[in-house]
Amino acid sequence: MKKILFYLHHPAHFHLFRHVIYQLKRDGKEVIILATKKDILEELLLKEGFNYINVLPNGRKDNKASIAFGLIKQDLKLLKICLKHKPDILVGTSTEITHIGRLLNIPSLFVNEDDAAVIPLVRDLAYRFAKIIISPEVCNNGKYEYKAIKYQSYHELAYLHPNVFIPKREIVEKYFNPDKPYAIIRFSKLGAHHDIGVQGISNVTAWELINVLSGKFKVYITSERPLETEFEPYRMSINPLDIHHVINYATVFIGDSQTMAAEAGVLGTPFFRCNDFVGRISYLRELEEVYNLGFGFNPSDSNIMIDKLKEIIKIPDLKQQWQIRRRKMLSEKVDLSAFLIWFIENYPESEFEMKNNPAYQYNFK
Repeated sequence: MKKILFYLHHPAHFHLFRHVIYQLKRDGKEVIILATKKDILEELLLKEGFNYINVLPNGRKDNKASIAFGLIKQDLKLLKICLKHKPDILVGTSTEITHIGRLLNIPSLFVNEDDAAVIPLVRDLAYRFAKIIISPEVCNNGKYEYKAIKYQSYHELAYLHPNVFIPKREIVEKYFNPDKPYAIIRFSKLGAHHDIGVQGISNVTAWELINVLSGKFKVYITSERPLETEFEPYRMSINPLDIHHVINYATVFIGDSQTMAAEAGVLGTPFFRCNDFVGRISYLRELEEVYNLGFGFNPSDSNIMIDKLKEIIKIPDLKQQWQIRRRKMLSEKVDLSAFLIWFIENYPESEFEMKNNPAYQYNFK
């Protein structure tokens, strides 16, 4: 029986692998889940009823010294776990699986959607050791492109593709009336190693956004970082497993989070993304420039973003237009969960298939 170890390092990774893990278990595979204490990751795992091993129970600070020390500790813990459980494949988005995979000669399938130039630390510490890099077709893996298995999809379509996600009004109704138009503003923590020095939505810009939106919409704020007292009346506190239903029924989403902007986009909710990564991440540029599902702005261009927001919210059939754009995007993308399930279950034959016949992925629409 094939034994597969998943290493989850962030709440987004829970969503990315959630359906894959379920199906692999149903197919009789033994699945081991490792996780770190990162934001709400453990809360999500517990709510889903997944058994897991916490390899960094005390968490770590978001500075270079803590990141380096934490990496060493996690490498050692993963080594011990692999020696004990002897997995056949290591899957995840964490650097550690590439180190221990190379050391123990266990294939590491490194799943990533950011361009190599945006994540230089991951590129230098993980890509050189990874067996395979699994990434979107549009993603640029730099000099490690030769290791890449490319697919036509996004991480967000592993859990928000119509095959696996059906938005439910009754879930939104637990919090407020979805028939009354509302907008969501998201403040990201921007605490990852590649976020150091990155700017997002300032308090001044946040107030400008609220002033523009509040005339037509109820405004809700969700925040990873500590929220200033002045914004507390707008805070939205919900079960993390419900957030995608809430995003789906929103009229517009504005945030400095990459992932949640992409989630809004693949759901057909217009998004406005404001941070220093704008123009540098290929899959988000594709959502914005090819499929026209959202807009990216640098913090220095906040006035331009405000003007664009004023223009967009005047469109009477805004959500209908965005659903047409979403359907076009979906027609050209694959169900990433279905693709990953096939690839993992059939590895290494699946690697050979994809290298010789990349169109095989379109069996997973």
